[in-house]
Amino acid sequence: MSPTNFRTPFPPSRLPNVGTTIFTVMSALAAEHGAVNLGQGFPDFNGDSKLIDAVAQAMRDGHNQYPPMAGVLPLRQAIADKVQALYHHRYDPVSEITVSAGATQGILTSVLAIVGPGDEVIVLEPCYDSYVPNIELAGGKVVRVALKAGSFRPDFDAIRAAVNPRTRAIIVNTPHNPSATIWRAADMQVLAEILRPTDVLLISDEVYEHMVYDGEQHASAAALPELAARTFVVSSFGKTYHVTGWKVGFVAAPAPLMAEFRKVHQFNVFTVNTPMQLGLAAYMADPAPYLGLPAFYQRKRDLFRDGLAKTRFRLLPSEGSYFQCVDYSAISSLSEEDFCRWLTTEVGVAAIPLSAFYDDRRNQGMARFCFAKRDETLQAALQRLSRL
Repeated sequence: MSPTNFRTPFPPSRLPNVGTTIFTVMSALAAEHGAVNLGQGFPDFNGDSKLIDAVAQAMRDGHNQYPPMAGVLPLRQAIADKVQALYHHRYDPVSEITVSAGATQGILTSVLAIVGPGDEVIVLEPCYDSYVPNIELAGGKVVRVALKAGSFRPDFDAIRAAVNPRTRAIIVNTPHNPSATIWRAADMQVLAEILRPTDVLLISDEVYEHMVYDGEQHASAAALPELAARTFVVSSFGKTYHVTGWKVGFVAAPAPLMAEFRKVHQFNVFTVNTPMQLGLAAYMADPAPYLGLPAFYQRKRDLFRDGLAKTRFRLLPSEGSYFQCVDYSAISSLSEEDFCRWLTTEVGVAAIPLSAFYDDRRNQGMARFCFAKRDETLQAALQRLSRL
């Protein structure tokens, strides 16, 4: 009998509402039309050659087999030292830090470790597109709370109202993707007060922790002991060191939470490649690369904003991350997705619609650009946008 005569069973989808992400769609459209891609959030320049050399040296030294499940100890120690120096909280590198296959895996594993069927998880919209599918895969119920319209500041009254006995966790992202706003220490303090009488856990997505501008400081959940006691802090070496394709991050949490995290981690990833971990550990001995990151990206932000100011875009604040959001309502009445498609195909610059970060795909006349690009890339994009 021909194989074509056999029926392929098709079980119900675990994620029936998920299709190809807008990032993939817009990047493909940019490539097809030769557009400058300021959509997807990754640099178009290389990481430090010293870091690459450190990884290559680890390979040459024979470190090419499985590392410990939680990550090589020198890297976990380096992470613990950095967090203590910056946020004055000491995590035990043995029992409270795990190296992850990027921050996305760290967030998924955190969710799977603590969320069960029927548990509610609060997400603050607009939000990064992996949060909701992660919760749904765990069988949890997504509770959406909108950030304040226009400012994208946390609406603490709405957060307080959303917390109930079924709430298992809340996911917070600062600096924020897509809005480029930041939480400040006072915001974290209010969140701690809301969560104090509850057993609600916090997943704090801090992948842009070293990209905070204008003299502001990153408000890590690790810096507030009351929050640190109930938080999975997630960060990314790919974002910090311009090597997003390496997919290496870390998660820090109190030992009881990390024990649950590792139960899942050992079966959905087990561990992360050895030479990159050892290369990162060696490279982190010098804090200058991450301490200098705010100035590095603020200069790019300012270059890009200065150019955009000559167009009809209205610039929203960019307090952190490597994104710049704009209001295009003076240029077009198209929906956000249609505008970004038009911008890509007709103007030659790719952007991401903010509607992609909302469940209801609401249109506010806003788009997001990424300025983690070479200066010549940004200048090329600005030249094309100058006709708007």
